[in-house]
Amino acid sequence: MLDVAPTELLLVAVVALLVIGPKDLPKAMRFVGKWVGKARGVARQFRSGFDAMVRESELAEMEKQWAAENERIMREHPTPSLPAPQPEHFAAEHVADAGSVDAEPLMVEQPALFSEPAEAPAPKPKRTRKPKAAAPDESQS
Repeated sequence: MLDVAPTELLLVAVVALLVIGPKDLPKAMRFVGKWVGKARGVARQFRSGFDAMVRESELAEMEKQWAAENERIMREHPTPSLPAPQPEHFAAEHVADAGSVDAEPLMVEQPALFSEPAEAPAPKPKRTRKPKAAAPDESQS
């Protein structure tokens, strides 16, 4: 970024005051402020876009590394192939358990979601207040 020392900034302010004049200086400062704000917005947008591109690039690189590492691990430790299941074996067990192929589904009673309320608790007795003691009158003194 630009390095502007306080003395250089003071020199620019004095020159601006002399060239522009005290009457038009607020308008000029407002104009400069708007342009500086727009420039900062463009710089912020550029920086965020650049950061997003770098992040995507890093993620793609990491995915390539993970894929290569996964491939290496799979080559070193191959998974044994399992025998295919025999359909007649499973069908025989299923028929033996169910009784017959055309049997109706077994219906069971569903559990209650809410328990029935027990007897209502007995109401609490009301508290009685003690009567206040009479305060002595100040007028009798």
